Amino acid sequence: MYFDPRYLIFLGPALLLAFYAQMKVKSAYAKYTQVANQRRLTGLDAARIILGPEGLNDVSIEGLPGQLTDHYDPRTKKLRLSAGVANQPSVASLAIVAHEIGHALQDSHNYAPLKLRGAIVPAVQVSGWVAPILFLIGYLLGATSLAWLGVILFALGAVFALVTLPVEFNASHRGLRLLQTYQLADGAELRGAKAVLDAAALTYVAALAQTLATLLYYVTLLTGSRRRS
Repeated sequence: MYFDPRYLIFLGPALLLAFYAQMKVKSAYAKYTQVANQRRLTGLDAARIILGPEGLNDVSIEGLPGQLTDHYDPRTKKLRLSAGVANQPSVASLAIVAHEIGHALQDSHNYAPLKLRGAIVPAVQVSGWVAPILFLIGYLLGATSLAWLGVILFALGAVFALVTLPVEFNASHRGLRLLQTYQLADGAELRGAKAVLDAAALTYVAALAQTLATLLYYVTLLTGSRRRS
């Protein structure tokens, strides 16, 4: 089976960035999970302190398995917390809970990028597996129009990854503000919380880089084949 070395040229840097981002997340989480916050508040404690005063009484809290699986679901208004975050009084727990409540605030305030991301999720879920198939079939059979359709559908993933950046950065900004407003973290703790959230944000930058690199690779293959023909 033929392997195109250009694939690594396009995707190599993005894959390295993704690997680095994952290492940063694991390192920051491991470090600040071991650092207790001064008020000895678990993630669940922090959530209960913040939600009511922020007007988020309709947001319920429930647990879920896994590590770093925490998220806010705008469809069900649920803040889902892993056991490690909900039950540990660490700086990492405060950071993650505050970030997810930042998403809940975005939802409550009708934050446009969050609404846009939610609106295109169904299309992205379908195009994510349909697009590469259409591109491959079109490219191998010389059906250029079909291949370009695959590229266009794949571009939806790039739009999703791009829109995700302001959503995540804004949620982190809101989260850090919440920690300050409710005096849940001091200067050193805030710096630790920011380190955790910055590492997580890098994973979204890496995801965008991977998507754009793949998209550029597809376009290069198609434009190159067209010149040869």
